[in-house]
Amino acid sequence: MSTRMEAFSRAVERLDEALALPVSDVVRDACIQRFEFSFELGWKAVQQAARNQGRDCVSPKSCLREAFALGWLEDENAWLVMLSDRNLTSHTYNEELAQAVYGRMRTHASLLKELNRTLSNIR
Repeated sequence: MSTRMEAFSRAVERLDEALALPVSDVVRDACIQRFEFSFELGWKAVQQAARNQGRDCVSPKSCLREAFALGWLEDENAWLVMLSDRNLTSHTYNEELAQAVYGRMRTHASLLKELNRTLSNIR
């Protein structure tokens, strides 16, 4: 397993750990931060796996497109929502936005875990 893939796996595990904690403002913010890390490492793991397949992508959106084309992702709309959430939370902090994104966090974590499983099985 590549270093990038190992880092992605650890980040997803750490997101899960944070989501298991009792809800508070600090936990919510920690989950959002861990989500951002997980998403970043996830698209970069897709980038590496795509390159290993002789394909290339250079941005989160292009790597998501590549992952759909390769059959590694299924729910395009959910991934686009996740990409939007990552873009919004990475560049600003807003209490209402944080609450809304945290409300989608378990879905995001589930998709990231599924991607982790899929990429772990690619040779």
